[in-house]
Amino acid sequence: MISNLPIMLPAYAEIFLLFAACVILLLDLYVKKWRGDLTYVLSLAALVGTAFCTVMVNATTEGQVAFTFNGMFVSDLMASVLKMGVYLSVAASFVYSRGYLMERGMYSGEYFALTLFATLGMMVMISANHFLTMYLGLELLSLCLYSLVALNRDSAISTEAAMKYFVLGALASGMLLYGMSMIYGATGALEIPAISRALHVGIANKTLLVFGLVFVVAGVAFKLGVVPFHMWIPDVYHGAPTAMTLLIGTAPKLAAFAMAMRLLVGSLLSLAMDWQQMLVILAVLSMALGNLAAIAQTNIKRMLAYSTISHMGFVLLGLLSGVIGGNALSTTDAYSSAMFYTVTYVLTSLAAFGMILLMSRAGFEADELDDYKGLNQRSPWFAFVMLLVMFSLAGIPPTVGFYGKFSVLSAVVQSDQIWLAVVAVMFSLIGAFYYLRVVKLMYFDEPVLDTPLGIRMDMGVLMSANGIAVLFLGLFPGSLMQLCLYAIKTFSYV
Repeated sequence: MISNLPIMLPAYAEIFLLFAACVILLLDLYVKKWRGDLTYVLSLAALVGTAFCTVMVNATTEGQVAFTFNGMFVSDLMASVLKMGVYLSVAASFVYSRGYLMERGMYSGEYFALTLFATLGMMVMISANHFLTMYLGLELLSLCLYSLVALNRDSAISTEAAMKYFVLGALASGMLLYGMSMIYGATGALEIPAISRALHVGIANKTLLVFGLVFVVAGVAFKLGVVPFHMWIPDVYHGAPTAMTLLIGTAPKLAAFAMAMRLLVGSLLSLAMDWQQMLVILAVLSMALGNLAAIAQTNIKRMLAYSTISHMGFVLLGLLSGVIGGNALSTTDAYSSAMFYTVTYVLTSLAAFGMILLMSRAGFEADELDDYKGLNQRSPWFAFVMLLVMFSLAGIPPTVGFYGKFSVLSAVVQSDQIWLAVVAVMFSLIGAFYYLRVVKLMYFDEPVLDTPLGIRMDMGVLMSANGIAVLFLGLFPGSLMQLCLYAIKTFSYV
């Protein structure tokens, strides 16, 4: 463990991105010619530079845990892996969204600047080693996402979605902050390792801790989007412009997973018996409501929203299987399976929402299920990519979604919660219906339009690579699984 590094080395990536985002914002203001394309290229370059900084920090620290800002910020392998996932996800969202934004007059510097600042918020959340750092990252991310949802100011439905997101998000932030204040009152500490030590030696007020824990779990559940804190997801996914839905439904899930790991595992592992019981209820309800409600949807964005709820229930299964009855033998397997599931879900969701953007054009959103009728006749290759995506979300081999579900269920079985694994399998079988319905529409129904798809080369290449990655990682999941396992093993507090 490295604690006395020169100046702010562990935070170099965040400092670089902050500087780059400010420069891009100013250039967009003063450079009139080629404004949109310049901002687009510079934003992608900023993400590449940030990724380079992350790799450089890891090389300098030799993979050890490193702290800065008086222990408020931590750099470890789990943070680096999740940050690289965030960079790839945000970069893909830029490429996928470019044509969509241009056709709707939203291809502006505000979109790119807000997205980069949201990325910075996610990075701070992922590396937070202190409750205040965590909250600052969360608020930076949330405020940027609220603005992005409302970016289409002429759309009443987008404005309504932004208002719902803002009101519910503010409520969840207040609950989280209230829970953090209770934990501070019980332990006298805000730094995550200090809270863990206070709980380990038993000097904290147990009653106050449990009340604080309830509010912290509620805040984490809102960011993950699990029942009963799911109300915002269907309306925001449906009402937001699809480019924003793509962003909200992918990279922030990685930050939310890191938030859950830092708060529940990093600081409150001694209270595992308490928060695991809460997560069991949240996971079962999320899988039930998500899969059952998705069946009734005719809008594919709302269907994917309810699908997200059910998938986040699976992530909770991995988190709650780490320590059962005081036995921590399966900790690394359980948490690494949850991390693997989150990463692969984000990869698959990128392709799912990317296909909606690919099918959309000026004046046509392609967000109804009927819009996908006969897609195989219009574009056999992209129909196959969409098939891979639906199979992965349903957990059907040989896609990566199958291995993700299998790894989580294995962790649940190892924790001797057989009934929970059976429940998860049953709801997964129910959920397969609405995914396979999309496949049926693409391959067995007549197309509403018989014109071929007009696809930009960059988007077509990236979408193809995304679909192939879903299949390739399903056939060869070992490398990514080992990376997640090693990242969890080097996690500071496990």
